[in-house]
Amino acid sequence: MQIKFWFRLISFSVLIFFFSHFLISKNQFRYHPNEAFGYGERLDYKVRYGFIVAGEGYLHILPKPIYVRGRECYDIRYQVNSLKSLEWIYRVRDWYRTVLDVEGIFPWEFEQHIREGNYKRDFKAEFDQEKNLVFAEGKTYKVPPFVHDITSAFYYVRTLPINKFPKDTVFYLYNFYKDSTYRLGVKILGKQVVEVPAGKFRCVVVEPLVVEGGLFKSEGAIYVWLTDDDRKMPVKVAAKILIGYVAAELVSYRGLRGPLGAKLD
Repeated sequence: MQIKFWFRLISFSVLIFFFSHFLISKNQFRYHPNEAFGYGERLDYKVRYGFIVAGEGYLHILPKPIYVRGRECYDIRYQVNSLKSLEWIYRVRDWYRTVLDVEGIFPWEFEQHIREGNYKRDFKAEFDQEKNLVFAEGKTYKVPPFVHDITSAFYYVRTLPINKFPKDTVFYLYNFYKDSTYRLGVKILGKQVVEVPAGKFRCVVVEPLVVEGGLFKSEGAIYVWLTDDDRKMPVKVAAKILIGYVAAELVSYRGLRGPLGAKLD
């Protein structure tokens, strides 16, 4: 009887240990609500310099989930290419990938492959969101909890109620790139109606105060128009450069999480 009693007690203790360990492991990650985007969302853009269409690009969340450490994730791809007819002037082939946690909206993996003229760069980072570490280019870096890469930061901003933020509000995220963590500011500039090839939309205009490593990097100011509804779909991005503006304008979209309340036509 004593042996049976102790066997039951030990079994119960082991069960409690694993149950508690599972709860601690699962609950150490945040839950962040998201009604803005989901599987299969595909946004296609034309890149213009003045009246010239110079390139094309897309943002795509692949239709099926992938899993990292047992957690469900979005596989997000971003690409920009120059038009073949203009490659004799300047060739661009930029490709990014982020593996984004579905429940917490934080990254597990990030890739960047840049081909711009004679410039070439490849960068990969793996995020250990349990230990607040990033592994990149053979080194390990300590980072703040739930630190972003620049692509995941952009998708995270889409989940926020930015259409309710007062004009000139500035909020901050943390973004890891290369070997450093940057404080990434986002400023609310106000609301505006904008027309692009995909239609006319009521938008919230934001300015990412990017330091480096950007999905939207430039030598000057950057402006992003996000739909003034639950989707916060990016319909336009304009970057100020030394001799004018380069703009990416939405041409088509599909696979949205829900209806677009901000579309006017």
